[in-house]
Amino acid sequence: MNTFGTSFILSDYGGTHDAFIGGTITGCPAGVDVDFEFIQQELVRRAPSPHPYSTQRREADRVQFLSGIENGKTTGAPIEFRIPNEDVQPDTTMLHVMKPSHASYTYKMKYGITDNSGTGRASARQTACRVVGGAIAKLFLKKWNIEIRCWEDEHTQKYREEKMKKIENEGDTFGALVHCVIKNLPAGLGEPVYDKFDARLAYSILSINACKGFEMGKGFAAAKMKGADYNDIQNSDFSFQSNNDGGVQAGITNGQEIYFSAAFKPVPTLQKEQQTIDFEGRAITYTGSNRNDRCVVPRVLPVVEAMAALVTADFVLQVYKK
Repeated sequence: MNTFGTSFILSDYGGTHDAFIGGTITGCPAGVDVDFEFIQQELVRRAPSPHPYSTQRREADRVQFLSGIENGKTTGAPIEFRIPNEDVQPDTTMLHVMKPSHASYTYKMKYGITDNSGTGRASARQTACRVVGGAIAKLFLKKWNIEIRCWEDEHTQKYREEKMKKIENEGDTFGALVHCVIKNLPAGLGEPVYDKFDARLAYSILSINACKGFEMGKGFAAAKMKGADYNDIQNSDFSFQSNNDGGVQAGITNGQEIYFSAAFKPVPTLQKEQQTIDFEGRAITYTGSNRNDRCVVPRVLPVVEAMAALVTADFVLQVYKK
């Protein structure tokens, strides 16, 4: 599916080796101030960089807006945008490799592709479109002073820094754990059964490339807690003494900060030999190139924020329309 959202909707297109990637944002109200510099800076955060973990692919990620914005404000019409792919260098030596833990096999089975040229939509290159949609959502949410911030877990960061040289020399990659907070969100957003705020949030974050885990508030640590220690008790003024639920109870925001975490697997393209097969099932030896990240951080941080912003804007807009 190439569309996300119900009221504030992002639809996107394009793959890693196409001339452009881009999309359309529908549902954004008229009159939102569009800070083009802010949007570009969000893309810079996600774009390839000189960071030691970053791919050697070089993309400026200069977004071009084609409709829906006039005189620096949204018009209420669909916002069309596109981003040129400037450094397209398909590696023909990898064309028939069944890349371990990639889309090669699942796309073959689902779509009948015969080589990796058909897996372009599975590339993390697509997340640039999410960042554009998320940036517009953030600008929409400024009216309510809603802020979203994501950062890497300090323990996994420390571990990676300690092991970085050894793993880099081996041509290996890293996983990552990130945390995110949504501030100043009002109580009452979300639905009680299938469209819970945290359920939609989990759906959005798990749709990001390489994401393998999601938790709200205390998350999996709650499985080792007693109810007496976990429950978020309220005071006589209805304020809370703790936030173990991460700001969502019964699927509805309670006015506290939304706090969640996401785990990302190691990037599957290694710059070292791996034994695998080709699309015909024949055993081969494969070595990845340097046109892939060593770790999803720091580039994934604005992507997580973008998806959180899209979910939040979607729920806020449902109330805004009433």
